[in-house]
Amino acid sequence: MTGPLTGIKVVEFAGMGPAPFAAMLLADMGATVVRVQRAGAAVPGGLPGTGAELRGRSEVIADLKDADDRDSVRRLVAEADVLLEGYRPGVMERLGLGPDELLAVNPRLIYGRMTGYGQNGPLAQVPGHDINYLAIAGVLGAIRRDGERPLAPLNLVGDYGGGGMLLALGVVSALVQVARTGRGEVVDAAMVDGAAQLATLFFAFQSAGGWDRPGTNLLDSGAPFYEVYETADGGHMAVGAIESPFYEELLRHLDITTADAPQWDRDRWPQTKERFAAEFRTRTRQEWTDLLQHTDACATPVLTLDEAPSHPHNVARDSFRQQNELTVPSPAPRFGGRAAEPIEAVALVTVLQQWGLSAADVTRLAGGNGES
Repeated sequence: MTGPLTGIKVVEFAGMGPAPFAAMLLADMGATVVRVQRAGAAVPGGLPGTGAELRGRSEVIADLKDADDRDSVRRLVAEADVLLEGYRPGVMERLGLGPDELLAVNPRLIYGRMTGYGQNGPLAQVPGHDINYLAIAGVLGAIRRDGERPLAPLNLVGDYGGGGMLLALGVVSALVQVARTGRGEVVDAAMVDGAAQLATLFFAFQSAGGWDRPGTNLLDSGAPFYEVYETADGGHMAVGAIESPFYEELLRHLDITTADAPQWDRDRWPQTKERFAAEFRTRTRQEWTDLLQHTDACATPVLTLDEAPSHPHNVARDSFRQQNELTVPSPAPRFGGRAAEPIEAVALVTVLQQWGLSAADVTRLAGGNGES
């Protein structure tokens, strides 16, 4: 199995959250990823299913405080195209594995750094998690209903969208640069930057005076035609009928006239929302799905994590796969219209030998993983 990144060699220094997610994305696209894990490291969190994002790579065990192990890892990086790390600023430098040291021996190396607050600034050394980075970026405060406290949107915006995907984009962009110039690059991906970048449009709305208090605007649950409504059986329908023809189609199915619910009369939005809510409570989620899902009303059932993999559209696109007895999303995006296939990790010893490591380094790095 191959992908567009086949032949690209990545060394990932083990961590949690966004950097492993970036490594997964690169592995899904065909890159060969070797994950450097410290001996005795515990699985963070301990929740069932933890580690699903670690697919598609081989793992070596190394003690980065041991000079011999560190030298073996340094030689591994010397053969790589990409390095990924998610430690606090300065940690890799103190280990003698910082970008200056490694770019000196591998000038084409792309050194990908993933942090919460970035490599510099007053908060660079402060620990945090997704919710903290969203708060500083101004994004968390915007995600709430009118009169309610901010709601953390899982850890999607900071860790994965504004973190892992941003890092993967930086790496792929740098690969293009290396192909053109032969020069490596240091990629400084910070979740506080990525979260803010994802909210570019909303910052523009705010600075232009087109955005009011949270929960009263077009896309933050203020508008009745961009909202979630409860159904008769306790389910929910998501409505996103922004354009006028779609809104009119929605009204037609709700048996409401535009005179009764003018779309852009903001003063009447609360009243219209109450009217919509009353209508949606008259039928079950399945009844509304049967009525609306294939129309231009832009209304769909709100599926649970359990339900989404079996939805006919997701089944038709093979959007979910079984991975080690877990149901997880399939790799994306797709190329040439083909359904994405997870790339299987190559045996560790084979990878190390293909990378040109010496027999001593292969024994040291593979031996700690139970291979010989």
